[in-house]
Amino acid sequence: MTGLVCVPTADGSGFFAAFGLPGEPGGDAFWAAARTPASVPSGDGGWVTLFLWRGSPASIDFESWSEPVPLARWGGTDCWYAEVRMPARLRVTYRFLVEGAPYADPFNPVGAGGDRSLAATPDAPAQPHWPTVGADDVLPVPITRVRWKSERLGGRRTVHIHPAGGGGPVVLLLDGDDWLYLHPAMTAFDSAVAAGEMPPVTLVFLPAKDRRSEFGCSPALWEAVRDELLPLVAGSGVRADLDRLVVAGQSLGGLSAMYAALEFPGMVSRVACQSASFWWSPGLRSAGADPLAGPVGGAVAARLRKGPDLSGLRVAFDVGEHEARMLPHCELTETLTAKAGATVRVSRSPSGHDRAGWRHALLRDVAWALA
Repeated sequence: MTGLVCVPTADGSGFFAAFGLPGEPGGDAFWAAARTPASVPSGDGGWVTLFLWRGSPASIDFESWSEPVPLARWGGTDCWYAEVRMPARLRVTYRFLVEGAPYADPFNPVGAGGDRSLAATPDAPAQPHWPTVGADDVLPVPITRVRWKSERLGGRRTVHIHPAGGGGPVVLLLDGDDWLYLHPAMTAFDSAVAAGEMPPVTLVFLPAKDRRSEFGCSPALWEAVRDELLPLVAGSGVRADLDRLVVAGQSLGGLSAMYAALEFPGMVSRVACQSASFWWSPGLRSAGADPLAGPVGGAVAARLRKGPDLSGLRVAFDVGEHEARMLPHCELTETLTAKAGATVRVSRSPSGHDRAGWRHALLRDVAWALA
């Protein structure tokens, strides 16, 4: 569903009052009370959500869900606004673009990194354990880190390790820097463990250097993880149970996690993947190609049709309710994985292709994988 700008016909105070904002747009009382996004029912089961920006022309850049939405100016004031139609049950990452530069929403206390904010419709379910983080907040970073110089992959990278609840089974978080610096996974896992919703775990934040090459269906990454990274984790001084390794990934990371379970079953027997790129097939990244228009289920479905024995695998699949083109690829992979004997959990999150929607699924599905 694409966001739409609607130009109101009411006077300023009446129009904005519908969203809980008093006073004339651009006045002191108006800006003092400004807290957005604010949503009201659209009458068709969805929502109309107001966004505000002050002072200069801007547009809203949504993560995957909608095309950019330009803001309109209210008369000659410094108030720029957009009404965006949103479907039921949506959580989305967004930012404002001003002359091409990204900014977090100054009227929204819920951020993700320094230049992103999170919006949720009133009917979107809560995400317990994830704290409210502002754009200027600095997220905690684990004390333990190892420097990984990989002979197989080349280059160096810093891998952070955190023992939530004292440590236990290893949870390998692909795209680890996103879970360190955009979304506070360390804090969220600590909270979930403290609440008794999962056992103590050891988080390993694995950053990607080249997602397209590393997360494609290639053995190099997982050979390097097995032979180089996991021995470093074992020698880090942090409690780490490598016999119960969970790999958690999203998008191309989810594809890579499932590939690892298929090709390295002695290492990976538990997987949590959200919005995995199961459309992926070799060669689909050519210029101008529509990657989702290829064979349904891509390379992973082709591998599953060969009849692997997955009776030792626990895998949780999740994909956003609003990812219509992803659903056929994910649904076929889910079905084939279950037919191959794996223990499978399938769920749908109220989001598009967006880490804002993957956060709750990450905690829930890792806990299930370790049950």
